Amino acid sequence: MNLTIISGSHRNNSQSTRVSHIMKKRVEELALFDEVNVLDLADNPLPLWDESIWEGSEEWRTLLAPWRATLKASDAFIVVTPEWGGMVPAALKNFFLIFGAIQLGHKPAMITSISSSIGGTYPVQELRSSSYKNNRICYIPEHLIIRNVESLMTGEKPEEDEYYSARIDYNLNLLNEYSKALKLVRDSGVVDHKTWSNGM
Repeated sequence: MNLTIISGSHRNNSQSTRVSHIMKKRVEELALFDEVNVLDLADNPLPLWDESIWEGSEEWRTLLAPWRATLKASDAFIVVTPEWGGMVPAALKNFFLIFGAIQLGHKPAMITSISSSIGGTYPVQELRSSSYKNNRICYIPEHLIIRNVESLMTGEKPEEDEYYSARIDYNLNLLNEYSKALKLVRDSGVVDHKTWSNGM
């Protein structure tokens, strides 16, 4: 079973990247997945979606081939998003326009929203309401909101680190079980993206 962590900030040296690697390390320590990849939208900026992606543009095909391969081989995702002005960053919304059901469909994902202050709820709501329709990604009921993220896992606030560590472990174990369950759905033969290519 493979896991891909999507770091949704397009800023270099972002807290999203740091948190993504904290998650990766913990998944590996718990031995929950065979392979863990981090796709960082800061290191790998994707061009803005345009209709040539639907027309089989060679440029798009070449650019997206490694991304598509990694996502298609994944059984679960963690979507790490900062809160920018109460919103998900543009690069992450663009990601969900570019990749579809072949890569993401009927696979579980855990939202991890981060905030430099006491925010973080709006990106969870935004992703749950508008990022899944055509790609059919399945957000699990549990999510994480990491507030005051700059102090996370730095030793500044050991009590908070202990709380987040326990919550992260709980969510990761749950995500692992969802990945097993939804693989059965994908393997069942009932999924028909050819007939029903778009969600309602």
